[in-house]
Amino acid sequence: MTAMGISPISSSETVICEEKKDIDLSRPEYYINRELSLLAFHRRVLAQAKDQTMPLLERLRFLCIASTNLDEFFEVRVAIFKQQAAFGSVQAGPDNLSPQKVLDQIGPAAHEFVDEQYRLLNEHILPVLEQEGIYFLKRDRWNAKQSQWIREYFEDDLLPILSPIGLDPAHPFPRILNKSLNFIISLKGKDAFGRDSGMAVVQAPRSLPRFVQLPEDSSDHPYDFVFLSSIIHAYVEDLFPGMKVTGCYQFRLTRNSELFVDEEEVDDLLRALEGELPGRRYGDCVRLEVADNCPEQMINFLLKQFKLEHTDLYQVNGPVNLNRLLPLPDLLNRPDLKYPSFTSGLPKNISRNLFTSIREGDILLHHPFHSFTPVIDFVRQAAVDPQVLAIKQTLYRTGAGSVMVDALVEAARAGKEVTVVIELRARFDEEENIRLATRLQEAGAHVVYGVVGYKTHAKMLLVVRREGKKLKRYVHLGTGNYHARTVRVYTDYGLLTCDKEIGEDVHKMFMQLTTLGRGAKLSKMLQSPFTLKAGLIERIEREANNVLQGKNAHIIVKINAITEQEIIQALYKASISGVKIDLIVRGICCLKPGIKGISENIKVRSIVGRFLEHTRCYYFLNGGKPEVFCASADWMDRNLLKRVEECYPIEDPQLKKRIIEEGLNLYLQDNTQAWILDSEGNYTRLVPQEDETPISAQQTLLQMLAEKA
Repeated sequence: MTAMGISPISSSETVICEEKKDIDLSRPEYYINRELSLLAFHRRVLAQAKDQTMPLLERLRFLCIASTNLDEFFEVRVAIFKQQAAFGSVQAGPDNLSPQKVLDQIGPAAHEFVDEQYRLLNEHILPVLEQEGIYFLKRDRWNAKQSQWIREYFEDDLLPILSPIGLDPAHPFPRILNKSLNFIISLKGKDAFGRDSGMAVVQAPRSLPRFVQLPEDSSDHPYDFVFLSSIIHAYVEDLFPGMKVTGCYQFRLTRNSELFVDEEEVDDLLRALEGELPGRRYGDCVRLEVADNCPEQMINFLLKQFKLEHTDLYQVNGPVNLNRLLPLPDLLNRPDLKYPSFTSGLPKNISRNLFTSIREGDILLHHPFHSFTPVIDFVRQAAVDPQVLAIKQTLYRTGAGSVMVDALVEAARAGKEVTVVIELRARFDEEENIRLATRLQEAGAHVVYGVVGYKTHAKMLLVVRREGKKLKRYVHLGTGNYHARTVRVYTDYGLLTCDKEIGEDVHKMFMQLTTLGRGAKLSKMLQSPFTLKAGLIERIEREANNVLQGKNAHIIVKINAITEQEIIQALYKASISGVKIDLIVRGICCLKPGIKGISENIKVRSIVGRFLEHTRCYYFLNGGKPEVFCASADWMDRNLLKRVEECYPIEDPQLKKRIIEEGLNLYLQDNTQAWILDSEGNYTRLVPQEDETPISAQQTLLQMLAEKA
C-alpha cells in the first residue's frame, strides 16, 4: 500500500486478446460522436445539481454552470453544424454522422436537457431554498409593502432606461443581442399617433441584474428576491399609456459566436479582431428560448423573424437566462449552504527566495490544493531582481486586473527585456486579451500574437538571470492558465525548475513563436504541432511491444478530452495486444471502452466534483522505468495538430511518485464523484458499496495538501 492507502499500479486485470491484424479500427461503431459526448458531459455537470448530499447553494451554482455550458454549446458547436448543414456538407467524423444527422440527434437530447434544468429549478432547488428562508417571490405573492417598493424601483431604476419598440413599418423588428433578455408584447388599442400595430418588443437593460433583493423592512423572510422579468411583467402597461397589454412573454436568442478572421489576409491580427468582436453579438441565429405560456401565434412570429425552425425552439418554465442566477451564492452570507472554505497550502521546499528554492530542486504545485502565490511571486521577484535580464511568458487566459500582468508591466518599465506571447483568439477572452496586449506594449514589452494558423495554448514562463559570469534559465510550466480566478476552481499542475535542458527547450519554443526561423529540435520536451502526437503514439506502441516481450504494460492518462482518431486507434491496438489502459477523461471521449476483442483492456472514467478537473498528465509503465509527463494539451485534433502546446517530463523521483499517487491512482480509486463510460457510450455514476470506504479524490487532496479544509 502507498502512503495514501492506494494499491500500486498493476497489470493483473489485463485481458490478453488474440492477435487480430485485419481489424478495421476506423469502423464508425467504434467511435462516439464528439458533440453527443460533450452533451453527456454537460449532463454530468447538471447531475451535480440533483445531488442532495451537496450544499444547496453549490447545487444552484452547478445548475447555472450547466446552463452556461449549454449556451456555449449552442453558440459554438451547434452553430458550426448548422452552417455546415446549410451549405449541404456531408463531411463526417470517425462516427460517420453528417452535420444534419448530428443536429438531428442533438435536438432531442438538448430539449431533454433543458426540461431537466427547469424541473430541477422548480421542483428541487427553489422549494429547498425557501426552506432556508431564501425566496424568489412571484407577483401573486407580493404584499402591499413589497408591491410599493417594487413599483418605486421600477419607476426610479428601470423605467428611465427602458425603450419599448412598437412594431410597424417605421419601427421594424429590432436587432436582438445575443443571449439578452427580451419581451414580446401583444397590445390592444391605438397609441398617441393613432397607430395600432398590436405588437411591441421590450429589451431588458443589460446593465441591471436579473434579480433584485428586497430591503429588510419589506421582506417577510431573511432573503427575499424578485426577478427583473417579474417586475417588467407587473408594470409593462406603464410603457404603453392608453393601450391595453394582452400578453407579455420573455424570450432569449442565442447566436453564432464564432469569430472568423482570415489570418493569411490581414496585416494586423489585433485590429482585425477588434473589428470582428462587435459582430459576435449579432451572429446567425441558432436557438430561441421563450416562456412556456407564450401563444403559438407569437412563437411562430418570432421564429419567422429569426429564420429558425420549431426544432430550434425551447419553451421554458422559468427565467430564460438561468445562468444569471450564478451571482446568488456569493451574495448570500450562508456558509452552511456552501462548500467549506479552505486555505491553499505550500510545498515544504519553498522558501521566501524562489530562485534559491528552485535551485535546490524542482517544485511541483498542484492547484487549487496548493497556492498559486509562488507563481505570482516568481514573476514579481523576477521583475525587481537586478540580476534578471529577461522574462518571457505565454498568456492564453489571464483575467482582468491580473497581478501577473502588473509585474510584467513593472519589469518592462524597469528596462528588462519582457516578451509576451498573447493568444488573441482565446474564445470569449479576445476583448480582454486585446486590452492586455495594448497595456503591455505601452509599458515597453515586446508583444507577439503567436503563429498564424496555430493558437498558442502552451503555458510557459521563462526567466533569464545572471549568476556570476553565466546566465541561468528558470522556468514555470503549467497545465492551466495564468488566471487568478480559475486557479481557485480548476485543478492544474505547475512545475518550477531550472533544469538546463528544460530551460533550453523552453527558450527554443519561444524562439519559434517570436521569429520566422525553423524551430530547433527539443531535448526533453514534446510540443505540438511537431513532436507531441508522434511521441505519444510511439510510447503507446512501446507499451504494446513490451507485452509481446512478456513485460507488464500500463498506460494511465488524465485529460479533458480525447477525440484524435490516430491516437484512439493506437490505444485500440495496444488494448488488443494486452496493454492495460486507464483513461480519466473529464469531458469529451470519442473512444469506446469495453468492446469485445478491441477495447476490453481500456477503462474510461470521468470525475465531476467541486473543482473542474483540468490537469493533463500521462503515465507509461515503460518496462518498469515509468515515464510521467504533464502537458497543456488534451488528445484532440486541435491540440495535437492546430495549436502550440508544451509537454514536459517529470523526472524528479519524488515528484513523479506524487503525480502517480495523487494525480492518477487516487482518481482511479474515486468511488463518489466518478462516472464510468460503457461500450454503448453511456455514463453511470459510481456509488460506494456497503463494504467500501467512500473515496473522493478532490476531498482527499484538500485534506492532504491544503492548510485547512
